[in-house]
Amino acid sequence: MSTTGWPFYATLMFATGIGIPVMAALNARLGVRLESPPAAAAILFAVALCIALMATALTGGAARSIVGAAPLPNYLGGLAVAFYVLAITWVAPRFGLGNAVFFVLLGQISAAALIDHFGWFGVARSELGPTRLAGILLMTLGVYFARKPL
Repeated sequence: MSTTGWPFYATLMFATGIGIPVMAALNARLGVRLESPPAAAAILFAVALCIALMATALTGGAARSIVGAAPLPNYLGGLAVAFYVLAITWVAPRFGLGNAVFFVLLGQISAAALIDHFGWFGVARSELGPTRLAGILLMTLGVYFARKPL
């Protein structure tokens, strides 16, 4: 892991972490108002597409054709984000946003540890040793206690 940009990256991801439950709550509310979680998800993706296209244009765009520029599996991240948005939009009003996000975080922590440990998808390897495993368990317990009813 590079330490050069650590404060910037950490701050950016912290802000992203704040944005995820805000997005989930807003989209869940939209799904309830529209009486259609899939319609709310479609609107979210339409807005996100517009923003992503503007960012692409502002940064000079892709030098190559977007479609076919990478192996097919590299495009499947959209399936994961669609599943997340559809699931949280439907589940949050029924299960509670905090409970839904707790289990999302648990899944993220578990998957991230495995992906880093094995270097899957071309990410930098970061071995899952005893210290890192203890940290992940403490994070999991912290999230659990933060959500546990009194």
